[in-house]
Amino acid sequence: MLFNSFQFLIFFPVVTALYFLLPHKWRWLHLLVASCVFYCAFIPVYILILFFTIGIDYVAGIAIENATNPRRKAFLIVSLVANIGVLAVFKYYNFFVGNVDTLLHGFGLAGNALPFLDIILPIGLSFHTFQAMSYTIEVYRGNQKAERHLGIYALYVMFYPQLVAGPIERPQNVLHQFHEKHDFDNYRVAHGLRIMLWGYLMKVVVADRLAIYVNAVYNNAHQHNGTTLALATIFFAFQIYCDFAGYSYIAIGAAEVMGIKLMTNFRRPYFSKSIAEFWSRWHISLSTWFRDYLYIPLGGNRRSVPRRYFNLFFVFLVSGLWHGANWTFVIWGALNGFYLIFAIVTKDLRERVAERLGLLRYPRLFEATQILVTFLLASFAWIFFRASSLEVATTVVSRIFTQPGRLYLGDNPALLFNCFLAIAVLLLIEFRHEYATGAFSFANNRNPYVRYASYVAAVTVLLLLGVFDGGQFIYFQF
Repeated sequence: MLFNSFQFLIFFPVVTALYFLLPHKWRWLHLLVASCVFYCAFIPVYILILFFTIGIDYVAGIAIENATNPRRKAFLIVSLVANIGVLAVFKYYNFFVGNVDTLLHGFGLAGNALPFLDIILPIGLSFHTFQAMSYTIEVYRGNQKAERHLGIYALYVMFYPQLVAGPIERPQNVLHQFHEKHDFDNYRVAHGLRIMLWGYLMKVVVADRLAIYVNAVYNNAHQHNGTTLALATIFFAFQIYCDFAGYSYIAIGAAEVMGIKLMTNFRRPYFSKSIAEFWSRWHISLSTWFRDYLYIPLGGNRRSVPRRYFNLFFVFLVSGLWHGANWTFVIWGALNGFYLIFAIVTKDLRERVAERLGLLRYPRLFEATQILVTFLLASFAWIFFRASSLEVATTVVSRIFTQPGRLYLGDNPALLFNCFLAIAVLLLIEFRHEYATGAFSFANNRNPYVRYASYVAAVTVLLLLGVFDGGQFIYFQF
């Protein structure tokens, strides 16, 4: 079920109202059933995959807590193999088979050694798989008690607001909240609804409008010049941000209405002054997941300098592959890993150059330059994320640098103007939140007339300027 669908506009208030009307002891069951209904709106049979991994991880968690070494590690391995195995079959099997066949053909050998599977990737598989893995890992590390209530554990994995696209939660943050009683609170409900409203504005007013231009250009990249492709790439940078952050805000807001606190997943990433800072602000739940469960176990920055560089690069390669079974995603991850390593290696040199050029005497200008450079680097990497193949990606890159030309205006003359306006308003609002703390607020103003007027204005903008074509969230495919 899509957040931006008519079904959800009925589903959410009904589920929330029943949640507060029911006695506390039955709320977990209500949310679990609602989450099952939410997930079954996509491909119902795939809910059996969730039940399979939930059953294994629930038993494994208790077994890990009760066992002693080395049996504890064996139970953890069983859990991880089950989760990664499901992910490998549904997401990476055909990618692996295709690349093996290509390799065999390259050596003049017969391909088709393994059959391709006619399967569809379950919605949000990578997200709830990683969330499930974090549970057994934290139980193994002793940071989380094994959950004895099977229904509560199932709800931890299947909680509908963040089931298909995160945030990827840790058991320490969420599990105990499903045991606690959350009374109806006017302020909390209003705050959650405001967060949801902002998420909807980002998705249907900004992201889905930008998608019209981006799709028209990227789906026919060979027909467009470098100027148009460059603009579509910039638009995609904002599209994917507003699409994914919009989903996160809706999820966080919907959970907060019911009293469940989810972690922050985005913090205005395009105001970052470096790629390292960008990754501390973008998809925070995934970045910290890779940090805690892959980068640090590999040795993090406690090893030699070459090993530290390897750890960084390897983590971003895996991150790229996590996003999709396509070499474009691997290159996207590799580019971001290269950016981080290059920044570390050249840090002293860049500081000396900035000092020689006198840039440090103008800190605001210097900061603006850093933000712009970081945004352009991130946008260049997004080319490989958006392109459907390596051929399309290389076409886009080569034409941006070699084939300037007349800008494609689209079928609707007002489309470009609306796209630029949407981005400008977004940046103004985010600039205010980033730098103008304590400034006049509409949505949080003490005067109720100002608050309600701002709500009416936001809903009006949503209804008049929103693109309601049922566009799926980009990260659902992961």
